[in-house]
Amino acid sequence: MSLGVHFALSTQDEVRLLAAAGDDDAVIGIVEQIEEGSFPGPHCDSDKAWDALHRCLTDGKLEYANGSYPLRAAILGGRQLVEDAEYTVSYVSAGQVRDVAEALSVIEEDWLRRRYDTLGDTDYAGPMDEDDFEYTWDALEDIREFFAVAAEAGQAVIFTVDA
Repeated sequence: MSLGVHFALSTQDEVRLLAAAGDDDAVIGIVEQIEEGSFPGPHCDSDKAWDALHRCLTDGKLEYANGSYPLRAAILGGRQLVEDAEYTVSYVSAGQVRDVAEALSVIEEDWLRRRYDTLGDTDYAGPMDEDDFEYTWDALEDIREFFAVAAEAGQAVIFTVDA
């Protein structure tokens, strides 16, 4: 499984990405520059926990449009900037970042546990044990803090992962 990362965007990077939308090579090139630190900004590594977390925040499926807004936008459910099935760049505008930050701020560990425990009924391929749950909870706490900081700064966010 691939590693997921969220990046808070500068206004310049946001404009460049949105202008390149529809040209997968151009978007991926800009994202690679952001990933390599050419345009340093806040980021949050969710490592492999992004899969379980997206499923918990939505309806248990690993799809772009499933679940309800704003929680679905926390991982995969933003605007997809590439059509390449091997790469995901999910964009969340600054206004949406505020919505996601607010929705994430009220999630408690018990709520996530109940959602996580239902993943056994899905095609989730993770280990489904206490360590995996703690890994997922830790990722949620990191992503919650990341979205709160990005919301305060008025920044848009992208989530990236390659297949």
